[in-house]
Amino acid sequence: MLLVQLNSFAQNDSINYKYRDSLNYKHRIAVFAPLYLDSAFDSFNTYRYDKTFPKFINPGLEFYEGVQLALDSLNKSGSQLEVFIYDTRSATQPIAQQLSRAESDSVELIIAHATVQENKMFADAAKARQILYINPNLPNDGGITDNPYFVLLNSTLKTHVEGIYRFVQRYYALNPVIVFRKRGQMEDMIKNYLDDFGKSTSSVPLKIKYVDLIDSFSLYQLTQHLDTNRQWVCIAGTLDEQFTRRLAGQLASVSKTYNTTVVGMPTFENASKDFSKPEFKGPEIIYSTPFYNSLTVKVSIAISNYFTTKMFARPSDMVMRGYEAAWRFSKLLIQYKKDLAANLTTKEFLLFREFDIQPVINKETSTLDYFENKKLYFIKWQDGVIKGVY
Repeated sequence: MLLVQLNSFAQNDSINYKYRDSLNYKHRIAVFAPLYLDSAFDSFNTYRYDKTFPKFINPGLEFYEGVQLALDSLNKSGSQLEVFIYDTRSATQPIAQQLSRAESDSVELIIAHATVQENKMFADAAKARQILYINPNLPNDGGITDNPYFVLLNSTLKTHVEGIYRFVQRYYALNPVIVFRKRGQMEDMIKNYLDDFGKSTSSVPLKIKYVDLIDSFSLYQLTQHLDTNRQWVCIAGTLDEQFTRRLAGQLASVSKTYNTTVVGMPTFENASKDFSKPEFKGPEIIYSTPFYNSLTVKVSIAISNYFTTKMFARPSDMVMRGYEAAWRFSKLLIQYKKDLAANLTTKEFLLFREFDIQPVINKETSTLDYFENKKLYFIKWQDGVIKGVY
């Protein structure tokens, strides 16, 4: 079924789903995803890769799978929608032309899995047309400012760092805090975010010690800054996954002597599948994420069962993001129509997790730059199992 739909994409550059009857008003939505269909099908519309999907296709395809399942659910509930889906890797239609088509179709909402460069194009188009653009995948704003029509669902690094600061303040206020970091531009940015938030916090600021390390740091270079009499909060002040893995592994190796809690940036989530290994046992390991899914709610279970029986696989996080973005914001569009932008902070139509969509205000101009999801979950692992979600 999926290959048939992709083949239709390859021939037509877009798919138009109509979930409505001819007598009712239809809300129109444009969904953009990198499907690489011109790479997947030859000139005879024959799929090139037999029954497999190359890795470079996976993120966009998984996002599309989630969107498709959401549209099926919306159709079953009688939602009045017309949805246009575009392949952003089309060889015959550049994104600018696709956006022009979307404008001519009078779409009221844009949802796009985008690169940083594409993100600017979608945001500018949304602002010009005064319709919302929802991005579920990028972890940064790409320099976009003065655009009240851009909504970022994946929280920025600044939000994560400030959230980590608040989390440590709340749960480890009496513990010494040390930030192990490497030298680099992103690491300096993380340090600045921590320091700036410490200056503005209304609570007692953390007493943070910074220690710079090389990538091949030794165990002694860590333990010389610790003692055995207290529990230490060790923050990995970097996005480098290998650095954070090494930090957690080294501290785990001396966990019977030094009581530590390791706090990582959101990229540390990529290592979570390894936390059941012996080399990570001992310390608490904590990281932040805006996309926690307990896989226990009804919709989540249904999606997982569908993938198990139909795809013989597990749904990825991007499938869930696609489903969530398409379903929730379609429902909000139907509910609030032209007032959708004024109701982004509503808690209605939540599925797997909460959103806390808030305006991001430019400190220099006091104007609204965009909207961002500020809701973070903190996942605590210890000895190979999740010990808590905060």
